[in-house]
Amino acid sequence: MDTLLLLKAAILGIVEGLTEFLPISSTGHLILAGELLKFNDERGKLFEIVIQSGAILAVIWEYRARIASVLAGARHDAAARRFILNLAIAFCPAAALGFLFSKAIKAHLFNAPVVASMFIIGALVIMWAERRQHSIRVQTVEEMTPLDALKVGCAQAFALVPGTSRSGATIIGGMLFGLSRKAATEFSFFLAIPTLIIASLYSLYKDRALLAVDDLGIWAVGLLFSFVSAFFCVRWLLRFISSHSFMLFAWYRIVFGIIVLLTWHYGWVNWVDS
Repeated sequence: MDTLLLLKAAILGIVEGLTEFLPISSTGHLILAGELLKFNDERGKLFEIVIQSGAILAVIWEYRARIASVLAGARHDAAARRFILNLAIAFCPAAALGFLFSKAIKAHLFNAPVVASMFIIGALVIMWAERRQHSIRVQTVEEMTPLDALKVGCAQAFALVPGTSRSGATIIGGMLFGLSRKAATEFSFFLAIPTLIIASLYSLYKDRALLAVDDLGIWAVGLLFSFVSAFFCVRWLLRFISSHSFMLFAWYRIVFGIIVLLTWHYGWVNWVDS
């Protein structure tokens, strides 16, 4: 196995793990990193889908006891059934819109001006959300109602636009709808499990012709580094939000949005075909 290729796989795995659950858009970062590493062909795009699994596994491992408790109590515990129902409800809006409009989104919205604009617009939304007076109705994930879940699910649907950030849309959306910062963040983590698993499986099925046994090595490396970096990122974020706002990420998004425009303007990154 090519050592340089394994190094690229490790770097992309780290990028995926660090950005998947932060409100800064993993898609935009992977496009930029893939282009700079010259690993942005069809094989590279498939690799980006595969390594999402590492980030998902990190969340499953972090919340393994809680997930096991919910699954074990699904038959006789009303709270567990409500939690599962909430996840199913929140999953549906993005899934339905993605199924109907994914081709149109890729054809018309996957370009540098849109990605950069969404980075900056998202930053402004975060700033507004953090500066407004919070009215918290829901302190924990367990207190969420199906209507709360539907609202967060609708917010997640905005992440279909490249550069928006799935975690950013769900966390900030949850806060705007009355969830505490911790509840919104944790529900975003849980919602990522079905959303990313099903999206990844669907993408893998569509691109199954690109699957090759020879790529198992780079997949394993990418998955490992994605898992480890996501695991530490999730733990760090939960500690961070206990005493900080999301303003840091808002300013980061503005800077990254400018980087997107510069790399596009000077032709350093081929955002149109990514």
